[in-house]
Amino acid sequence: MTTDQFSDIAAQEMYREPGAGLELVDVLAQGRAVLGEGRYETLVCAGQVDGLPVLTFTAPWGVMDVEWVPPSAAYVRFLASGLMTAGAWDLEGVASYVAACPGAAGHWSEQAICGLLSEDV
Repeated sequence: MTTDQFSDIAAQEMYREPGAGLELVDVLAQGRAVLGEGRYETLVCAGQVDGLPVLTFTAPWGVMDVEWVPPSAAYVRFLASGLMTAGAWDLEGVASYVAACPGAAGHWSEQAICGLLSEDV
């Protein structure tokens, strides 16, 4: 993805007009840049892959500053399927991990997550 493409996607998520490039100097130098107070107005550099920066955008508040909402079945399936595709864990390992994550914990059991993934087979 090019810098311009990233800028356009981020601008749309920030409810800004696409087309204007984002200033990336601070996020590349410091690993984080807050462009505003809204959702997706904080840029984060998560590291590098093959010498290129891995950038994303997120909310400026901390993970413990919001009320957790149980994820939908479609979202749990999407996350768990991605972890399965990565190949680091088997079905039970993925289900155990996802079931213990904030938001899912207490709402999604390992068995229910296994059931979601078996629907895809």
